[in-house]
Amino acid sequence: MEQKTLSYWQGKAASLVIEGRAFIDGAYRDAHSGRTFDCVSPIDGRTIAKVADCGAEDVDHAVAVARRAFDEQAWAGLNPRKRKAILLRWAVLLRAHLDEIALLETLDAGKPIGDTTTVDVPGAAYCVEWFAEAIDKVGGEVVPADHHLVGLVTREPIGVVAAVVPWNFPILMASWKFAPALAAGNSVVLKPSEKSPLSAIRIAQLAHEAGIPSGVFNVLPGGGEPGKLLALHSDVDCLAFTGSTAVGKQIMQYAGQSNLKRVWLELGGKSPNIVLPDCPDLDRAAKAAASAIFYNMGEMCTAGSRLLVHRDIKDAFLEKLTDAARSYKPGNPLDPDVSMGAIVDKVQLDRVLGYIDAGRKEAKLLLGGSRLNEASGGYYIEPTVFETARDARIAREEIFGPVLSVIVFDSVDDAVRIANDSEYGLAAAVWTSNLTSAHEISRRLRAGTVWVNCYDEGGDMNFPFGGYKQSGNGRDKSLHALEKYTELKSTLVRLR
Repeated sequence: MEQKTLSYWQGKAASLVIEGRAFIDGAYRDAHSGRTFDCVSPIDGRTIAKVADCGAEDVDHAVAVARRAFDEQAWAGLNPRKRKAILLRWAVLLRAHLDEIALLETLDAGKPIGDTTTVDVPGAAYCVEWFAEAIDKVGGEVVPADHHLVGLVTREPIGVVAAVVPWNFPILMASWKFAPALAAGNSVVLKPSEKSPLSAIRIAQLAHEAGIPSGVFNVLPGGGEPGKLLALHSDVDCLAFTGSTAVGKQIMQYAGQSNLKRVWLELGGKSPNIVLPDCPDLDRAAKAAASAIFYNMGEMCTAGSRLLVHRDIKDAFLEKLTDAARSYKPGNPLDPDVSMGAIVDKVQLDRVLGYIDAGRKEAKLLLGGSRLNEASGGYYIEPTVFETARDARIAREEIFGPVLSVIVFDSVDDAVRIANDSEYGLAAAVWTSNLTSAHEISRRLRAGTVWVNCYDEGGDMNFPFGGYKQSGNGRDKSLHALEKYTELKSTLVRLR
């Protein structure tokens, strides 16, 4: 077997055939207008594909065929075991094409190939498998009604589901939407980010090959227009979105202006990572804190971007943290030995650098702060660490880049106040060797996920994922996600 080195992946990239058209009603199609946009690789700034820039006609077409497929029960009407078998075949195809899909994600989003081959694509296949297995195991209820009645409570598919997904985990975040939506029997219109549309376009053909009927799974690439139009569309029954809080607020308004479609939002975060003086392992905590913000170039909604360290251990911990941070060296994402790739595009690069400039004015720079590898034409930023006040701009606003704010605290109550003093509530962590402290602090933290003595653990699908406050509503993953894509129905049958 050929060793998968940098030259291997460069060779695969050179021969890769990239599809840039929309996928509607079981076939690839150009945008109705003929418009395209350039798909630029953040690795070196080169245009690697022309992608269909879908507009109103394409949205109407995709929604219409999704509605037709739903009304004709082409998918929802199949025996549950049949739908399960088809989704399992799709998962097999995703694994069979792992290298191709992973390479598309790396070229498109700048993610290290070591991550896309081991996390993103396998994680998406696992998600499809997990929800496929749930199809024939989740039932309804028989209600204890009066004896002259039989009372049933059932869940039915909601109809046409639009999924608008982000660029940081293109296929993985998409699978968290389309897998439960399809498992519940819905038709899906997937709108990938214009910054990273390629993997979604490719897997649509694999879905069709697996046996998902035409019109049931459609992919609409494009700029901001398709997402807005889907949110306003009166024949879309549900819209699931992952992205910024600002856009999430707009989507809720669009739903209110149209048909009051169900809206599920997974939004921003500014997650606190609290290290107490009785932390059981400072070395492990420091490595986890570095990974929490520098993994995936900091382009994570759950990024541990606020590190809260007790004053008594601050100096010792920061020494270990900066050592751990230095192990993240931005480089060519096609190199399997590189752990930190490229920022997704020039717009995001400039945004992150702007926050770093702001941090230089309001905080103490401990490490990094510069753009690297500029001669490559790509978009790279080194790991950056500031010591900040709790109310500094870089300590309150979501940056979505490799920028860490370190905040010092003096007591547990102080740490909890700082942690909860945010408009977000997606994730949090606490490091302590005291079991009572672990439980009590976890209860007090206003976040959808709390890790104790770890960060970003628990990749299986059994844990619901989502946030408090302006980090969104609803949950991805777990059986709770299935509920989002169904309607509850009560049926009462009079016996006499």
